[in-house]
Amino acid sequence: MPAAPQTLIPPSYQAASAGVLAALVGFASSFAIVIQGLSAAGASQPEATSGLMVLSITMGISAIVASFWFKIPASFAWSTPGAALLATSGQLDGGFSAAVGAFLVCGFLITAAGLVRPFGRAVAAIPSPLANAMLAGVLFGLCLAPVKAVSQLPFEALLVIGVWAVAFKFLRLFAVPLAMISTFAVGLSSGPPLQFQTGGLITEPILVLPTFSLEAIVSIGLPLFIVTMASQNIPGIAVLRAYGYQPRTGSLFTISGIFSLLSAPFGGHAVNLAAITAAMCANEDAHPDPAQRYWAAITGGIVYILFGLFAGVVMTLVAATPAILIEAVAGLALLGALAFSISEATKDAATRDSAIITFAVTASGISFLGVSGAFWGLLAGGAFLALTTKKA
Repeated sequence: MPAAPQTLIPPSYQAASAGVLAALVGFASSFAIVIQGLSAAGASQPEATSGLMVLSITMGISAIVASFWFKIPASFAWSTPGAALLATSGQLDGGFSAAVGAFLVCGFLITAAGLVRPFGRAVAAIPSPLANAMLAGVLFGLCLAPVKAVSQLPFEALLVIGVWAVAFKFLRLFAVPLAMISTFAVGLSSGPPLQFQTGGLITEPILVLPTFSLEAIVSIGLPLFIVTMASQNIPGIAVLRAYGYQPRTGSLFTISGIFSLLSAPFGGHAVNLAAITAAMCANEDAHPDPAQRYWAAITGGIVYILFGLFAGVVMTLVAATPAILIEAVAGLALLGALAFSISEATKDAATRDSAIITFAVTASGISFLGVSGAFWGLLAGGAFLALTTKKA
């Protein structure tokens, strides 16, 4: 890695404001998905709070370290598609400790993808249509949550969806955060007074001793690794290149893997390069000079750390809100990702049938031999693709 220069140029207000906005959008638009995913994997409320805290802090630190060292706007995030995968995989026999073991395996594989070039190239060689189809299958069930919410809480759910729809038209970046604010408002207006933790507002991490099982590795560890690489890390590199940067792919993947390993024992599932918020820090709105835009990612990292320290406040609000409404907001937040994944999975006629098979098997939610549908979907689609493309 290159040595950092001795003189530093102070960040402009423009870069700082871009970083703050990126962190606000990144956190508010997807933390509900993370909470839902960790809870579905068997985490208790304190463990889910710890996971949310450590993910936010580690992705903030990784953004600061990578951006300062390489002088590029390297934004990091938690794996939103990975959290969606957890939400649909269900609990394992070993509970959350088995899931944490799978998180560690995922972190190790991400690190290996950065350090071992042939392995990284092999991951990149997974057909994009199949990876996107698997992700679409994972997201599909979650995106049905707004409809289910309307059937259970018609007035409240329609209010939240209405806020999201109006904001989507006029303030698209703030559509999900405003929907979440309206959801919290519904919970506070209809529930008992908030009860904050007696130990203080600063969240404390909870160490979860991992256990390792083949079921957890195949059901969660491998699919989590694949969706994180295919849907976050590789697109994150592409975003930086689109804005004229030449990122060190292996080094950034390694940083992602190391911080994933550090967060896993405290309940964090995966840390990776950001894509959408990366664009917010890398475009001309962050700074006229591309060489100074890394300050936006650094500022965003600082804000993420602050969010992590007060993750308990977020969880208190979540606990006071009907769970179906939290799921509905998560579903609204994932609609765009679902549409993009389906579009990417089916745009090539040569792989369309294989992609549909992957999507159908994954979306079915089946679990065979203790292994979730995401793995079987990728396997089924890959087998059909190999069959149909093999020369007679």
